[in-house]
Amino acid sequence: MMAEAVGLVNTLDNWRVVDKIIMSTKTPEKKRIFGKGNFQSLTEKIRQTAGITAVFMNVQRLSPLSERELEEAWGVKVFDRYSVVLHIFRCNARTKEAKLQISLAEIPLLRSRLKNEVANLDQQGGRTRYIGGSGETLLEVHQRLLKEREMKIRSALEKLRRKRHLLRSQRKHKEFPVVSVLGYTNCGKTTLIKALTGDSGLQPKNQLFATLDVTVHAGQLPSHMTDLLVHVRDISHPETVNQKMNVLNVLKNLQIPDRLMSSMIEVHNKIDLIDSYQFTEPSVLPISALEERGLDELKKAVEEEILNSTGKHILDLKVDLSTPQLSWLYKEATVQDVQVNADEGSAVVKVIMSTAAYGRYKKLFAGW
Repeated sequence: MMAEAVGLVNTLDNWRVVDKIIMSTKTPEKKRIFGKGNFQSLTEKIRQTAGITAVFMNVQRLSPLSERELEEAWGVKVFDRYSVVLHIFRCNARTKEAKLQISLAEIPLLRSRLKNEVANLDQQGGRTRYIGGSGETLLEVHQRLLKEREMKIRSALEKLRRKRHLLRSQRKHKEFPVVSVLGYTNCGKTTLIKALTGDSGLQPKNQLFATLDVTVHAGQLPSHMTDLLVHVRDISHPETVNQKMNVLNVLKNLQIPDRLMSSMIEVHNKIDLIDSYQFTEPSVLPISALEERGLDELKKAVEEEILNSTGKHILDLKVDLSTPQLSWLYKEATVQDVQVNADEGSAVVKVIMSTAAYGRYKKLFAGW
């Protein structure tokens, strides 16, 4: 077998490759993955190369024994493909669900390491010793704690799924528009979503955007439930064109309907990182989600496309406050603003609602 050993330098949140060595190995599951000569040669190479802070072994999984032996010999953190993927996801996890998914994915790795640590105690009889008169061995205690942790994580994920299902059911009932925000990794999707919905704390909420159902995982894009796509690009990235093509290829593979593709809004994010930014495409919207620049133009564009694609209308309705009209509108439509006339006991309510909902409203309250 052959394996790559890649020396890495950690610069802030990015890894930079400083050297790469390919040599024959034994089975990765065994303790000694390298032969004695290759191991000595590789150890000398790593120690002599300045700046190495980690080593990536291009194998699927290292056994806990191999990982510990290599780290002790080289004095740096050692990653295999499994741990690198976990590390990447952990660095990019922003939502509560993503963080819980990472914690759940770590459980098998923790179990593997636990068996290794307990096996080391076997020579001293530690594995069969009971802890504090509890009737449990050390291995059984740790296995139970890991099982309890796994159950808590799964329970938390299930609660999040039920909550999301409930919110989507409510949105469907009230015919709220659904916008799917998508883009390449680290393009600024989460920052933009928070800015649009007012969660960034920098500007007040717009009711339309406060009620949007926002989907950020393009791989799970519910096209049958989506009214508009917003493609966010990190325009400061040197590979921004290739990243755009990758996203479009994903959408193509997902067989997104033509109506969504033709109405998709393309956003050039992170213009604050470019000196004298200029763009030649008239349909592109330049923004800085971090500095909240260009968001008014984006909101206007999203609102126009939503109204066009869903057939919804923005209406100013005069209601009698002594009737259930206002509560009905809050339940069945998106209320943007209420201007009360206390002397008349009435209000002018600005709402976003579908033609069907407006028809129901007129039928119910025609005599009021």
